[in-house]
Amino acid sequence: QVQLVESGGGLVQPGGSLRLSCAASGFTFSSYTMSWWRQAPGKQRELVAVITSAGDTTHYADSVKGRFTISRDNAKNTAYLQMNSLKPEDTAVYYCKAVRNYGMGRTDDYWGQGTQVTVSS
Repeated sequence: QVQLVESGGGLVQPGGSLRLSCAASGFTFSSYTMSWWRQAPGKQRELVAVITSAGDTTHYADSVKGRFTISRDNAKNTAYLQMNSLKPEDTAVYYCKAVRNYGMGRTDDYWGQGTQVTVSS
């Protein structure tokens, strides 16, 4: 059974930090690109950060560049999102996603259930 379980969300003051975790099971984690997405109320889900299967390449949305860091530990089947200098506009439900591209148009993708991050004083 495939599972992605996010944790680490919560309420934090502006300027604070949180570290989100995404624990994976039921698939070959080390073969999947991992990403974090977020969705604020009334807005579309947006990509926050991506890390390749080997962890050697990362990509960030402009809005979080320099403040957030994505990482992974393939031995622990876990991806992370370190969020620093948080702003009220970072408030959203954060989701992790696993994707594997087999080529020929075939992909597998899985989503977690989300974790709420609220940045407020």
